[in-house]
Amino acid sequence: MAKEDFWLDQKRSEEIINKLNSIKNKVNTINELKMKIESNLELVNEIEDNDEELLSLISDDIKQIEKVYNDFELEVLLNGEYDSNNCILEIHSGAGGTESCDWANMLYRMYLRYAENHGYKVEVIDEIEGEEVGIKSVYLLIKGENAYGYLKCEKGVHRLVRISPFDSNKRRHTSFASVEVTPEINNDTEIEIKDTDLKIDVYRSSGAGGQHVNTTDSAVRITHLPTKIVVTCQNERSQIKNRETALKVLKSKLALLELEKKQNELNSIVGVKQANEFGSQIRSYVMHPYSLVKDHRTGIETSNVSKVMDGDIDIFINAYLKREAS
Repeated sequence: MAKEDFWLDQKRSEEIINKLNSIKNKVNTINELKMKIESNLELVNEIEDNDEELLSLISDDIKQIEKVYNDFELEVLLNGEYDSNNCILEIHSGAGGTESCDWANMLYRMYLRYAENHGYKVEVIDEIEGEEVGIKSVYLLIKGENAYGYLKCEKGVHRLVRISPFDSNKRRHTSFASVEVTPEINNDTEIEIKDTDLKIDVYRSSGAGGQHVNTTDSAVRITHLPTKIVVTCQNERSQIKNRETALKVLKSKLALLELEKKQNELNSIVGVKQANEFGSQIRSYVMHPYSLVKDHRTGIETSNVSKVMDGDIDIFINAYLKREAS
């Protein structure tokens, strides 16, 4: 057996095992919920009058059951073709120089905290620092079950309103940053990429990584000419590895493009009219003159901005998933 075939077979085996484990976990969750509900029903039927301590224990258990049930309900909603996959999340600063670069960096930290809170692993594929502070752009590979399913709703423009820490006159500034989310597609997925459709440029890495990275043309930029999609990668020391990663990201973007095309065709057939959310403002983060984070698609809002910036964005994700399901 050739080395490549062996690697692909091993990869497929891992994917099958992961899917089986996912199904097993869902079955176990259902069985555990059933046992807890039945156990509490028995206690309620046998409870004596004025047993406040037992009533309090049952009440606490019910809250825990409701939480597990709600989380499981959301997991069941993630039934899209790529929802269970890892995801590639990109953050790009908007116009505004220093302000936008700092805002992009704040979002970067927010998603890192979200990933940490949910047990996801994060790899930086590419990062371009701002001229003074923050970042101009960053590509993250977020690894974990249903990473794409949960984070796909983050796609769009994020707006910040605050008193600028970079303005000596302490004026209020509005900054924008865009977020793109793409599912990581397996190498054996049938997405054809012709060599003639690619323009590949190599250049010197601008990121950290030691003397070797910064003095050789290890960074790779790939342009897909038919779609004008541009992908860069410079996190590895090897140009070959950066090229492989960039091609994988490009493949993922093309697969998502094809999926969106099919969905648009289906919507036109059945007469579904959806808001065009690509490039639109999906969420506002207001730090002055009041504190508020509001999702403009679902209407969900919270005044606890610092909690959101620490990665607690589940209320927005959950509301979006439920809206899409309905």
